[in-house]
Parts: sequence; structure tokens; C-alpha cells
Amino acid sequence: MKNNPLELRTVNVTRYITPLREGGSLPALAEADDDFKYVLKFRGAGHGVKALIAELLGGEIARTLGLKVPELVFANLDEAFGRSEGDEEIQDLLKGSRGLNLALHFLSGALTFDPVVTQVDEKLASKIVWLDSFTTNIDRTVKNTNMLMWHKELWLIDHGATFYFHHSWDNWEKAATSPFPYIKDHVLLPQASAVNVINSELIALLPNEKLREITNLIPSDWLQWEGIEMNSEEIREVYYQFLLMRRNNANNFVKQIQDAREKLV
Repeated sequence: MKNNPLELRTVNVTRYITPLREGGSLPALAEADDDFKYVLKFRGAGHGVKALIAELLGGEIARTLGLKVPELVFANLDEAFGRSEGDEEIQDLLKGSRGLNLALHFLSGALTFDPVVTQVDEKLASKIVWLDSFTTNIDRTVKNTNMLMWHKELWLIDHGATFYFHHSWDNWEKAATSPFPYIKDHVLLPQASAVNVINSELIALLPNEKLREITNLIPSDWLQWEGIEMNSEEIREVYYQFLLMRRNNANNFVKQIQDAREKLV
């Protein structure tokens, strides 16, 4: 029996509630036509659609590995949206983000993860450290954990800093097979003692077909890049090949994790 293809819902943003200024790309709390609230990430912000692609891929890979991530949805901004916004910076952001954006379901009442207060067991910590090495996530540190506690469970948020190779787009093959030295700063590295044990388990959860499904989620509209002589499907294929190579060379970054942990002792 074949699994249904992976899909994301699409919602229309109906109300801009407030900016979340702790985020560098100025995300916002917004409401959509399904009456749910979302943390909205804008295509017109900072790193543009590349940050949305990173958020999409990083979040759905985390979910595939069995980790808790708020539901991701495509969020459409109508041309008329935001005309009444008084803040000029926000109005410019909204104007530059017309069309398809990305949003995460808002976890009302969630608390920022504090490693001093909450102890994470070694298997969960190892899975998260493995994920962030696989996706080259430079942004889950003590200063910025990008994790929430919600209903006594750990949830992962904000994967916009993953796959940083795509900001230069040079030598992506080398980036795919390289270790990940930034893992030394990971907030959960001290607890990640089971990375070698769970490595095979996580690799098995990312077969070729699943990686293809995940990269097929990227809207073609987000793959129209200036300054690159590749069409949208060729760019999509690079993401897919990057993930394949990254998975097939997982031992490289697993060894880096182990080496980084030894230096903590």
C-alpha cells in the first residue's frame, strides 16, 4: 500500500497581529482564514525565499525523524494585505511578501527551552544533534535554542538557518560531504551520547523516496533566482542531491559530533 504524497495545507492570511521582533527576519504573529494563529515567515525578509526553503526542508525532515515540529503551512498574502499597517518598515515587508509565504502553527503558552531547567534524555538529544548536523543548522545554541516546551514536550522551531550552503551555491557537493564543525556550539551536545547508536535508525527514516517527497514540497515560485543559470527544477534537484549525499556520508558528521563531545570532557 502506497503512502499518500506529502502535502502542506495552504491558508490565506487574514490578520496581522504583531511583529515578533526577537527574530532577525521580523516574523509575525498572524491569523489565517482557518481561524488558527501562526508564526508567519516572510519571503520579503532578510534572506528571502532561501530562508523559507530552509524552514520548510528543515522542519519536514525533523518531523520525518519523529521529532515534534509545529505544523507548517503555506500562507498566502493578498495584494491588498497590510495597506492599513502604520509601521513603514512592516508595510514594506508585507508589500515585498505578496504571494506564497510559510507559517508555523502558533503554540500558545509555550515556553522557551531552558537547558538549566529542563534535562533532555540522551536519545532525544542525540536525534536533535544528528538532525542539526545533517541539515547544517548553525542556530541551536545556548544563546538561541530555537526550542519550546509545550505541554511538557520539547518542540523544535525556526530552521531558517539550515542549509547555509545555498547562500553562496558554490561547491555544494563539498558542503554535502563535509563534517559540521559548528556542532561544537549546540545546546544539546553534552547530552547527545547516543548519536552513534541512533545513526543507522535515522538514516533508514530518510530513503530516497522520502527525500524526493520533501524537496518536491518546495514551490517552484521559490526557485526563481536571479543570478543563477539554472531553472527551478534544476535548483530543486540540487537540494535533493545534497540531501542524498549528506545522508550517504553521515559518518563524517557523526564523527565530528563525537570529537566535539570528547572535547567537552
